[in-house]
Amino acid sequence: MSTRRSFLKQSAVIIGGLAVSQTFGGSLYLSKKTKVVIIGAGFAGLAAAYQLHKKKIPFVILEARNRIGGRVYSFEADPAEKLVVELGAEWVGKSHERIISLCDEFKLELLNNQFDTRLLYKGKYHPGGDWDFSEPWKAKWKSILENYHHLAAADKLKLDKYDWWRYLVNNGCTGMDLDIKELLDSTDFGESIRHISAFAALSEYAESSEKNEMDYKIKGGNGKLAEMMADKIGRENILTSYKVKKIRQTGNVEITCENGETFTAAKLICTAPTFAAMKIDWQPGLPADMLNAMKQLQYARINKHPVLFSQRFWKDESFDMITDMPAHYIYHGTKNQPSQKGVLISYTIGDKAAVVANQNNEWNGRTVLETLEPGFGDITPLMEKQFNYYWGQDEYSMGAYAMYGTGQWFGLRPTLQRPFLHTHFAGEHLADWQGFMEGAINTGEEAAARIV
Repeated sequence: MSTRRSFLKQSAVIIGGLAVSQTFGGSLYLSKKTKVVIIGAGFAGLAAAYQLHKKKIPFVILEARNRIGGRVYSFEADPAEKLVVELGAEWVGKSHERIISLCDEFKLELLNNQFDTRLLYKGKYHPGGDWDFSEPWKAKWKSILENYHHLAAADKLKLDKYDWWRYLVNNGCTGMDLDIKELLDSTDFGESIRHISAFAALSEYAESSEKNEMDYKIKGGNGKLAEMMADKIGRENILTSYKVKKIRQTGNVEITCENGETFTAAKLICTAPTFAAMKIDWQPGLPADMLNAMKQLQYARINKHPVLFSQRFWKDESFDMITDMPAHYIYHGTKNQPSQKGVLISYTIGDKAAVVANQNNEWNGRTVLETLEPGFGDITPLMEKQFNYYWGQDEYSMGAYAMYGTGQWFGLRPTLQRPFLHTHFAGEHLADWQGFMEGAINTGEEAAARIV
């Protein structure tokens, strides 16, 4: 079966990129005494460090935040009840072999995190199983997914030239079918499907699990894996609140942090999001095409608004609901966590997220309650407290995860993957699929493999 990854390798010559280039500033093999600096203690940086640790190659991780995990951010919504929600990366998919393997290695339990989706559309609440796409569109969608694996390379390159909304319309998706696809698919990509590469969208749906990799979550919070890896590689090798200011590459790499401390190494692995990487003073400067690619790549504006309720009035651990209301998507954030209390999270994207993020808790709470009312009545007395986190204003990423727009999957990604002198890049923005912890881990391990 042709997959996105295999196609990328096959098409490297066609698109003129060097997606798997191994051009190094120095020797391919490093002695065990050679040090490596890793920028970022997210899953990409930790995964890279873990591989170096296994090879006994000294390293140090420089993390700008005051915590590890990066865009994996497990948060205690109710410490007394030990209720943990994910303000960042949420799901582990059935096909995510590396993170599943790491969870097995560290004896972390994966809990089922699949949902039975309800629909609120034009003011009417539809319970799970009480709504669906039209029969003609379901038949068409099935044929589209089956045909994907027979597409020629040239066809896939053409798909990248226009957006996912236009692709759906061109294939006969209209009316309520199109409205629901917009709501559901924009939740996956973090922006309107009018902005997403048709190839990036189709390839993900054609290659992912039935629930689009929304299958599992780590018991106790996804951040548990970051903590386990940090313990394994040695906490003394991770320096938090170390923001990199300057990188000078000559015969080796000299890294200067804002606090004045400097580090020297033979190799550098940069896992920073493109927004953060551009703010570093690179000497010599980044290649023009790489810098231009960084300037073009956008990250999805996602806002998460968890609301703690004194009772789980939804009465189904697998509750979620897609809506055409401002709250957009509401799901049970404390599934399988024993308590009478529970948290529902309003997950908004794109322009909706930007609007929600600028409102106060009173407005956001009322919006969530109004969205739930058609299905559950007035549940105001059950609301205890609420929180908010907007990734669109994150200091380092300016978004939750990378979003490849029209013409960018084959246009930008190969350029962003290239090594630059002694530096290798990693992060979910360079993965086969964006927005998953699996992709961050894969790219971190691959960067480490190139220098050991």
